[in-house]
Amino acid sequence: MVYASARVCLYGLPPPPKRDAPLARLCGSAGSTHAHPSSLADRFGVESREPDRQRMRLLWRSSFRTARCREEEREKNPAFAVPFVVECEGVEQEMAAGLGSLLRECPLLLPQNREGSVYEGFVTAQGRDFHIRILLPLDRQVKNARIQCSWRLKKVLGGYQQILKQRLQQSLDLVSFMVELKTILEVALKNTPELHAPPPPQYYSDLIRDIETLGWNKVVFIDPGFGTIKLKAEDSSGRDHVITLKLNPKYPSEPPDCLVDLPVPFAVSWSPQSSLLSIHSQFLAALESLKEFWNALDEIDEKTWVLEPEKPTRSATLRRIALVVNPLKIKLNSNIHLWDPEISLLSNLKEVLEIDFPSREALKQSDFSMDCGICYAYRLEGAIPDQVCDDPHCGQPFHQACLFEWLRGLPSSRQSFNVIFGECPYCNKQITLKMSMKKV
Repeated sequence: MVYASARVCLYGLPPPPKRDAPLARLCGSAGSTHAHPSSLADRFGVESREPDRQRMRLLWRSSFRTARCREEEREKNPAFAVPFVVECEGVEQEMAAGLGSLLRECPLLLPQNREGSVYEGFVTAQGRDFHIRILLPLDRQVKNARIQCSWRLKKVLGGYQQILKQRLQQSLDLVSFMVELKTILEVALKNTPELHAPPPPQYYSDLIRDIETLGWNKVVFIDPGFGTIKLKAEDSSGRDHVITLKLNPKYPSEPPDCLVDLPVPFAVSWSPQSSLLSIHSQFLAALESLKEFWNALDEIDEKTWVLEPEKPTRSATLRRIALVVNPLKIKLNSNIHLWDPEISLLSNLKEVLEIDFPSREALKQSDFSMDCGICYAYRLEGAIPDQVCDDPHCGQPFHQACLFEWLRGLPSSRQSFNVIFGECPYCNKQITLKMSMKKV
């Protein structure tokens, strides 16, 4: 519920009245200051918009009935009515004009008393109605208003309390604040996960049956609401994998969302008769199709010094490895015909490049310094030195961003589009740097 005076906070509405509550109490009499909600959505979290709209029609009838009785009283006693009209005519005209604007903006938000200090009804955004009550002070200053709402609206606006407070302080009247509230609500609904009612009992029974068929030993994690399940699988090479399933209340009629750590997309073939076992079987088949790929990467990870990524995942397809020979382009071009698809990737690289790859255990950090020659750091905003001086006697590495800033500051450097030419900061030999167009 939104409560705003000096601050904005959210709390729930009071419990709804009993079914036999009198209409005057439900709608708010002339002297009442509160109106009690009777929405099933507020009490049980169940969408029930039609009874709420019926209640709004009763509120309209009650308001018209009160106005009609007041006019009849004036006709019977003109002497009493004239001073009342003279005293309240300006206020009532102002309230009528404001109410007309409010009804055009929020047709389901109605006044609950004659003073116009209590409004209750619904604010609509993206085709959904949210129960709300606004309590204005006697001076009808919106900045001192108290705003209450249902648990659904409270959850949607949970992260927008400070913005609501600012809009409440800046709004000149209730109509302008409701316009701001609806705008904030539209944005909040786009950034809020869909609020679902609890799944039916059949959902849980089907899910438990599927888990028992699959085997509880395959389950790694289940959240308390049975909406997220993590299953483990082991491929034929003994590698462990995990698949995360995000289920919706319509399971098994609709497939769950599958999150996997694979280098290729994983699409599930699903039918209403499918189960967790079928997903697990399809996941195992996908793992077997990537067996040779992971064997090659595991050999590289085990027998070479992988510089990037430091902790590769199963979906990572690139490896940046340390070498002790520079340059390699000439050997690669002259020996590419020696590539043999029948042997492993690492063996082919050794044959073509005519080198042995150093392992992390065989070398120390000091033996293979990769610190940038400009900033003297290894990592800069997640990037490692990836530019090396072309002179084999120098071979100093640099971060791309550091070298670009250095060369751009030299008066002797020249640039052509995204390529900059200059001198190495260490050996003064010619060095060329090609930058991405975004950084230039």
